[in-house]
Amino acid sequence: MGAFMDKMFSLAASDKKTIVLAEGSDPRTQDAACKIAERGFANVIILGNEDALSSVLPTTDAITIMDPASSPIADELADGLYQARKHKGMTEEDAKGLISDELYFGVMLVKAGYADGMVAGACHSTADVLRPSLQILKTAPGAALVSSFFVMVVPDCEYGQNGTFIFADCGLNVNPDAEGLANIAVSSAKSWEALMETTPYVALLSHSSYGSACNDDADKVTQAVKMAKELDGDVALDGELQVDAALCPEVASLKCPDSPVAGRANVLIFPDLDAGNSGYKLVQRLAKAEAYGPITQGLAMPVNDLSRGCSADDIVGVTAITCVQAQQA
Repeated sequence: MGAFMDKMFSLAASDKKTIVLAEGSDPRTQDAACKIAERGFANVIILGNEDALSSVLPTTDAITIMDPASSPIADELADGLYQARKHKGMTEEDAKGLISDELYFGVMLVKAGYADGMVAGACHSTADVLRPSLQILKTAPGAALVSSFFVMVVPDCEYGQNGTFIFADCGLNVNPDAEGLANIAVSSAKSWEALMETTPYVALLSHSSYGSACNDDADKVTQAVKMAKELDGDVALDGELQVDAALCPEVASLKCPDSPVAGRANVLIFPDLDAGNSGYKLVQRLAKAEAYGPITQGLAMPVNDLSRGCSADDIVGVTAITCVQAQQA
């Protein structure tokens, strides 16, 4: 792990949080819990069978094992779930059944204040991870939708912040409209400030720069820029911008010399999921970039979704980022 993750570990350790690792039956999650305890940047609550986990995890104050099927606080969490969802038709019986599910149990631990965030997805789909999060935690104040981003760290790169960028949305919203893009842009700026502690320069990307092409796709991005500025007038953002204009000062001086962002962008907002997902994977593979994510933004409390192909180290890294998000929340 590189300088970016070293910073996340340091920030996380400065105000230690408690994070739920929901998929305790997975060996990668067990390994990650051990590594987190060794690094000492967070406390973890790992969910699963207590006897099975006790046999493979060290005895330490940094790791708490909870079994949703037999936890003494299950009834309390079930009642909290019922209270949160009864207006949607949930019954007390429904809530008692759902609370035995590790994802619902984990999110309710966050909701009830037993934990500050949750990490899951090694064994579950994104939809399964986010469903209870949206139902119970809901969106953060001022956020109209939940989106995702990747932190990209490109070696030997003169652009962005010493080769570090946020790319959004690369994992969740398929074809956001102008309002959706605006919200993704503002949320991503806040995520940059929280993680990097420097000024975000947000470029809303397109195949067009400043009207060089006239069509509905380019118009969507220009509308999104206007909406984003209305949502938060203090954020440095601009568009529509082609990637080279967003990144390269020489190109920016030709295509959009008066832009406050062009030539210095460190937050790149892609117009749709096709572009975002392809973009981060191209940079990851061709430029040999480190890619951390997808990280969820816009929830009232942080819940982050892992790739099902993740490693134990990936879980450790996402847990550190989740801690930093929880500090901001």
